[in-house]
Amino acid sequence: MVEIKKQIKYWVHGADEDIDTAELLIKKKKYLHGLFFCHLSIEKIIKAHVVKTTNQIPQKSHYLFRLLEVANLVIEDEYSEFFGILMKYRLEGRYPDYYPDIPDKKKVNEYLKKTKGALEWFKKIL
Repeated sequence: MVEIKKQIKYWVHGADEDIDTAELLIKKKKYLHGLFFCHLSIEKIIKAHVVKTTNQIPQKSHYLFRLLEVANLVIEDEYSEFFGILMKYRLEGRYPDYYPDIPDKKKVNEYLKKTKGALEWFKKIL
């Protein structure tokens, strides 16, 4: 039997840890890895919603839009576009022959700020 509150807490904690890691990496100019952790943070907070909605452990997927669907969440177009951008960075560390374009410092910091905003929004509706 799945302990729902424990699972939700697990995923929220992981999302918080990953956004902290993203921020540290970005400060060290490790932009690709920082964006990977931005994606991971959003993935985990959505997985908290999957648990809440389905009362089950989330599927092993990194595809944000599928997870949103399973969680029965509808997001604004602005977030949808942004999550499409983050999806480009979900593969770093998993597939060595995949090299997405790395944005400049200003854009990376904008993405970090948007990730933090999205994370807080997801927490509010959890």
